[in-house]
Amino acid sequence: MIIYNVTTNIHESVHDQWLKWMQEKHIPEILATEKFSSARIVRVLIEEEMGGITYSVQYVTDSKEILEQYYIEDEPKFHQEALDLFADKMLSFRTELEVISEH
Repeated sequence: MIIYNVTTNIHESVHDQWLKWMQEKHIPEILATEKFSSARIVRVLIEEEMGGITYSVQYVTDSKEILEQYYIEDEPKFHQEALDLFADKMLSFRTELEVISEH
């Protein structure tokens, strides 16, 4: 199992709009690609020096190959939409995590 993790720091001025968009549009659309079995959004409980509020969105997929397919077929469109809406009000980075075991 692979977790595609997107960590985003969002400026307070657009926080509510961003969170609503994530929960009602963005995450459901990504799940609709059928490349991920689930997703969760969690708040990072650290105060950032640069301000803003930080979240981690974790999408679960079966394999690295499916994730690569997502990068090619879907990610550019989703990334561009986020930039169009929130431009310089958000800063994101992505990590790929492999689940070794769950207890």
